[in-house]
Amino acid sequence: MPGIRVLGSALLAAAFLTGTMGEAPLAELSPGQTALLLAFAGCSLLMAAAIVDGFSRHWTHGIEAVAISGGLIVAALVTYAARDDLQMVLDRAIGDIADGRAVVTDKGEVVAARRTDGSFILNGKVNGREARFVFDTGASTVVLRAEHAADFGFSEEELRFSVPVATANGSALAAPVTLRALTIGSITEHDVPALVTRSGALHANLLGMSFLERLTSYEVRGNRLILRPKDVTPAG
Repeated sequence: MPGIRVLGSALLAAAFLTGTMGEAPLAELSPGQTALLLAFAGCSLLMAAAIVDGFSRHWTHGIEAVAISGGLIVAALVTYAARDDLQMVLDRAIGDIADGRAVVTDKGEVVAARRTDGSFILNGKVNGREARFVFDTGASTVVLRAEHAADFGFSEEELRFSVPVATANGSALAAPVTLRALTIGSITEHDVPALVTRSGALHANLLGMSFLERLTSYEVRGNRLILRPKDVTPAG
């Protein structure tokens, strides 16, 4: 059955390419749906070839091939039925493994995966220096840890701790500053108001509203955080 195996393998390859690179719908089917159909057809041909080959050797091998194929079909159906839950687990695992890494789409959107603790971590730059932020719409402004202030060009002598803020450790005072440039993925904003907390007040820098409100939009869709710069139109 070499011809059937070759055709099945070709369909699986087409399913992979369609699922990873396909953009345009085909006969009203999305690339994902088309990939699933191609994969199902390819797997069906490979299982059929295995069953026929098994019976040609001995009936016991044929029964064994049927049992294995049936088990694979049941596993595929269970996986498909639980695809949303599995996708959520996969997304969160990606968020932990690629901690802080954001993907820039061809539309210019910056996309990050949720971590297992529910947060979104984003790597970026402050005044040209590497920084890591926690996405936080509850913060009215970008907030930096005092421990990182010197790296971003703010000396301790120039910080005036005069703004009261509420943190997880209680009330504290923060120093207002202006960031010459704040970059997240492909998005850069200039002259961004921010606060620097006293040492020990925060465990992470916060990406707050003084940056987020400059975007066209931002949204949490499932386990994805999507940031859209000014020149990107939100998807309809």
